Amino acid sequence: MDWSRIKTIFIIAFLILDLFLLSQLLTKMEQYEVKNDAPIDENFKADGIKYEGLPKEVESDHYLSANIKRFTKEELQKLQDQQVHLENQTIVRSELETPIVIKNEEDFKKLDEFVKANVLYGDEYEFWEYNKADRTFTYYQKVDDKFLFKNQSAHLIFQMNEQNEIISYNQTKLEEIDPISEEEDVLQPLRVLEILYGKGLIKSNSTVKAELGYYTFVNMEAAQVLTPTWYFIIERDDGRESMLVNALEGTVIQSQPTEENKLLE
Repeated sequence: MDWSRIKTIFIIAFLILDLFLLSQLLTKMEQYEVKNDAPIDENFKADGIKYEGLPKEVESDHYLSANIKRFTKEELQKLQDQQVHLENQTIVRSELETPIVIKNEEDFKKLDEFVKANVLYGDEYEFWEYNKADRTFTYYQKVDDKFLFKNQSAHLIFQMNEQNEIISYNQTKLEEIDPISEEEDVLQPLRVLEILYGKGLIKSNSTVKAELGYYTFVNMEAAQVLTPTWYFIIERDDGRESMLVNALEGTVIQSQPTEENKLLE
């Protein structure tokens, strides 16, 4: 048996196989490049992806430091027609002596007015969502007109009973919020959308909206570091999804399905 000849045949066979696999790889790479060389709008259009009202102006922002607010008894004495107690100096728990009746969306304005007039530092908070299952209304604190997304140390949560009466609320707050880094250009939402699309995180036939705010980057017992963050809402026929993306690094912080909660039905 001519082992030298057999060895040569195997070498040639493997070489042919390698060349075949290489040609297949090159073909797929060419197809990928053709798709990615196309304008991103064309790719979005082909996949039925729409984006609404994405900010186009280049913004710069920075990391922020913040301290968790410690409320005082003197501050609580300013609250009228409420039974209030303080937990760990950081959580105000209030029961309303006169409940706020919410029967429709027009009545919801009464809650906004209550927040501005009867909650400590109420003008720093803005409505975020209504949770139908829990019967809660959530407000988040804002800084420079930007939400502190999903921040458990900077929110108001109102509880509504089965008679559609708001009967109580809990409050937390951040204070001494200051920049701790040089300003950097944030990633524009369309660029972030391209990154998410390239990673397969945006499904076909989606409508995307985005808002810039802050999310907790480092959470300590008495302080936080906040990072500029894009909050994306991705809507499809089969549901909605929210996604938080670091606006400086482009990394996904949090992604989860959300429910569409109408104020009242």
